[in-house]
Amino acid sequence: MSLTTASPGPLAARERVLGPDLARGLMLALIALANSVYYLHGRPYGSRQHIVEEGILDRIVSVLDVAAVDARAYPMFAALYAYGVVRIFQRQKAAGRSDQEAKKLLRRRSRWLIVFGFVHATLLFPGDVLGLYGLAGFVLVALTRVSNRALIVIAGLWLVPVAVIQGGAAMMPPTGQREYFFSFETESLTKALALHPVEWLMVPIGMVGVWSALLIGTWAARRGVLTDPAAHRPLLVRTAAIGLPVAVLGGLPAGLGVGRFWSPTTVDGLWAVSALHAVTGIAGGLGYAALIGLIALRIGERRGPVVRALVATGQRSMTCYLFQSVVFVALLSPYTLGLGAKLGTAEVGALALATWLVSVVIADLLRRADRRGPADALLRRLTYRRGKIPA
Repeated sequence: MSLTTASPGPLAARERVLGPDLARGLMLALIALANSVYYLHGRPYGSRQHIVEEGILDRIVSVLDVAAVDARAYPMFAALYAYGVVRIFQRQKAAGRSDQEAKKLLRRRSRWLIVFGFVHATLLFPGDVLGLYGLAGFVLVALTRVSNRALIVIAGLWLVPVAVIQGGAAMMPPTGQREYFFSFETESLTKALALHPVEWLMVPIGMVGVWSALLIGTWAARRGVLTDPAAHRPLLVRTAAIGLPVAVLGGLPAGLGVGRFWSPTTVDGLWAVSALHAVTGIAGGLGYAALIGLIALRIGERRGPVVRALVATGQRSMTCYLFQSVVFVALLSPYTLGLGAKLGTAEVGALALATWLVSVVIADLLRRADRRGPADALLRRLTYRRGKIPA
């Protein structure tokens, strides 16, 4: 259904386009890899709060994780979130709603995202980003009349504080101790639950780079870059061809430091490596989104079982995101099975991908049953305040 004939409710599955949903489904694999390493504990901590690994495989995987995933997955997540917010606004307007009515709906959705994030952070994962994106939703609503040119300029200028803040956070050499997310070290469930909300409030400081990705995602949604990838193929090619190599090369010095293959010897060097890693991570997130947009263009309507399962995962992204936290806490936390004290980086990476694959299977089973993910359905019900939510 085109925007000119849209209804004010949430999109039904048959109305959705391939690119954004496929990107969200694949993105969750990167999110799993990025989050799982936080659960490793009980050993000395090195650069970027990664545990100090001895095995060569674990050290190599650490390099790859930092260079290709860390601070690259969440900018992609942010850009896709902003893309979705703009599409909701456009859909509401096309259905005859006023600007104020559309903004009211988006603000209500943002408030509920903050609530979801608080619950998720308190009970499971203090590094939750749902709350941050709920906060971002209010900012995006305020930017609806800001020009496309201004969005790009602001996104570019924001890279300066990103470099300063992220670089400054890594200026001091590692102490061997955990320096944030202390709850991942405690064996007391009560103490961990008490620490989680406080740690959650620090997440926006550690993820300042996502704001540039949010602005660029807003710009891309206005132009329909992922909605109509055929019309924007040259842009997608350039973004993927430039963004991904820049991200990997820019993240490699930090990755080599984590893997203990190389490390800067001065405070200025530590600042520069971390700043470079953070800034180029935004390019990587956008590059991943562009690459998946090109894949979606190539697939077209030829959707086999694998693509349908990945799309189903993207359509149930919140449920799958929360599912990852449930698995990681159950298996890795020191107050549960405690495997985070025994597994290495390579092993926890394999666990992360296995968890993602299980979530893909679950999402596909829900698709076959014509059901949404429970968390996604609840958010839509609270947002739209309607009866039955379309599958």
